[in-house]
Amino acid sequence: MLARFRPTAARSFFTRRFTTAAATATTLLGLSIGTAGLTTAMPAHAEGQIRVAEQFGIVYLLLNVARDQQFVEKEGRKQGLDIKVDWVKLSGGAAINDALLSGAVDVAGAGVGPLLTIWDRTRGKQNVKGVASLGNLPYYLVSNNPDVKTIADFTEKDRIALPAVNVSVQSRVLQYAAAKRWGDKAYNRLDKFTQALPHPDAAAAIIAGGTEITGHFGNPPFQEQELAGNPKAHIVLNSYDVLGGPSSATVLYATEKFRDNNPKTYRAFVDALADAARFVAANPEAAADIYIRTNQSKIDRDLLLKVIKNPQVQFKVAPQNTLGLAQFMYRVGVIKNEPKSWKDYFFDDPATAAGS
Repeated sequence: MLARFRPTAARSFFTRRFTTAAATATTLLGLSIGTAGLTTAMPAHAEGQIRVAEQFGIVYLLLNVARDQQFVEKEGRKQGLDIKVDWVKLSGGAAINDALLSGAVDVAGAGVGPLLTIWDRTRGKQNVKGVASLGNLPYYLVSNNPDVKTIADFTEKDRIALPAVNVSVQSRVLQYAAAKRWGDKAYNRLDKFTQALPHPDAAAAIIAGGTEITGHFGNPPFQEQELAGNPKAHIVLNSYDVLGGPSSATVLYATEKFRDNNPKTYRAFVDALADAARFVAANPEAAADIYIRTNQSKIDRDLLLKVIKNPQVQFKVAPQNTLGLAQFMYRVGVIKNEPKSWKDYFFDDPATAAGS
């Protein structure tokens, strides 16, 4: 019988900071975190302040660059504002969504799955919608079990780690893949094998082997580290194959109230993201250094550059190829409101006008 995974010193290969980051986020957000999640919100604030919640991985590179280069502050000055930016790090779409709805953060960063969930549940109330994409990046479902060649090969002995069960984009893409293989009625067939675990811990488990975690639906750079760090690790599923091509992996979203009450801050933030996208395209090596520095990462720099320069990876702010997943989620009943267009769940903005 496989041993249950418990974070050990192996996780330091990726990060020693998850527990610290979570505790710091709790302090910064002014929240008490219990079994019910995030509960106590900070008071609202005036224009010129913005609190941004991000998670782990290269998918947040645009935020790392915007922070390091102070693009939000620079764009704010063009709007006549001296913007104060607070950056907090959490793990999982559920925690991110709780933070946004409690008023603890103003802009949330998570996958398309969490965006669609919170858009659906807040429609006609807080009216949460997408602000921008953080780029197109393929997500891999990696397994270190040689017997697992396709998703049909997972058994009761396997556990698939992902950032949030039934909320994260990885969870929704896995359900979408199951529906394509076994039909919509069996979309949740693999849910019983999934387990919520932060990407750094999941990657450590896949590389170390010998635990119940035999699969990880992750994101860059953790998936690449797994493939490089364990000869048994291999790709079982690529999100692009499920979604029908390059698609936005991670997005940013906010409440309608924040956008309406802080138009200059909002504009500066979106413009800063566009600045960051141009910076990464023109300076991939500098962007890699920023990622390492901002995240205090021990990742191999060459591996990181390989990810950033991967032709399948595009750092841009306009969302792409999100509607298929949205319509699937409606079709199987996990969201109640039917999205007719990607514009239903994204704010109308010139920066994202070329989306899909």
